[in-house]
Amino acid sequence: MEYREYVKGAHAVSVIGFGAWQLGNHYDWSGMSESDAISLVHKALDEGVNFFDTAPGYGLGNSEKLLGKALAKVKRDTIVINTKFGHKADGSSDFSHEAIRESIEGSLKRIRTDYIDSVLLHNPPSELLVAEGNKHYEVLEQLKSEGKILAYGASLDTKADMITFMNHTNGQVIEAFFNILHQDVRYAFDLAKEKNVKIIAKIPLDSGWLSGKYNQNSTFDGVRSRWTKEDIKLRSELVDKLRDLPVNGQSLAQFALMYCIAYDEVSTVIPGMSSMNQLMSNIEALQYEIDKKTIDWLEHFYETEVKAKNLVW
Repeated sequence: MEYREYVKGAHAVSVIGFGAWQLGNHYDWSGMSESDAISLVHKALDEGVNFFDTAPGYGLGNSEKLLGKALAKVKRDTIVINTKFGHKADGSSDFSHEAIRESIEGSLKRIRTDYIDSVLLHNPPSELLVAEGNKHYEVLEQLKSEGKILAYGASLDTKADMITFMNHTNGQVIEAFFNILHQDVRYAFDLAKEKNVKIIAKIPLDSGWLSGKYNQNSTFDGVRSRWTKEDIKLRSELVDKLRDLPVNGQSLAQFALMYCIAYDEVSTVIPGMSSMNQLMSNIEALQYEIDKKTIDWLEHFYETEVKAKNLVW
């Protein structure tokens, strides 16, 4: 496992992180028992994964609870936990500054820890991307001074939001929507490096499309029913142009993960993990590399064939 620097006071993080959205989430991912979830976390630890991304709203608090059970006997300073604020464990949302402390206290209790390495505003309203006029950042700084969090940041989807946030707050972490088909945030990486803002790459497999398992005849339910027939056809055509790029037995999913990791500004990438097979495939991606020529091709591919299409998430 490779490790990269994270926020001050936290352990260096595994470049392959553990996206814990599936843990305890029975709305779109069924069939994972509590024991299966805990075993999956333990296997990840055995393989060197030490970064865990969760949120109160994942599985109505169950993701945090299951992580808390799974990590209860692990030496705390060897792992790094990232959670979020804004979407609550009861399914509602509250981005008011008055709700921050209660949210974090709830996460601490569910995760069974006395501090959280990083807490992110979870895709917040745009007006919260600046510290001026928002008491949120006073509360977050106070929680830092109390030792309940080591750092704070935001989960964001665009270059513009990243730049605004980095220029108008003291946030130290951004969880950015970044993959081969969504490279917009890449244009803010230089600023992140300049300001020493750590980047978590979220949705690296483009909600499953870059796993290679979907095509223009695929159908979806749950949250993925948002895609129209036109959306499905367009994504299928784009993915088809990528299928021959992985070599030497590498899967498209592994190729997609290594694309994210190829950027030094990315501290960790957080693919979802709902089975042992997925976990091991994600970790085995590290045996492959993507050369500079391929990275350049992928950036050109985005610029010329993807960017103008404004793919919906």
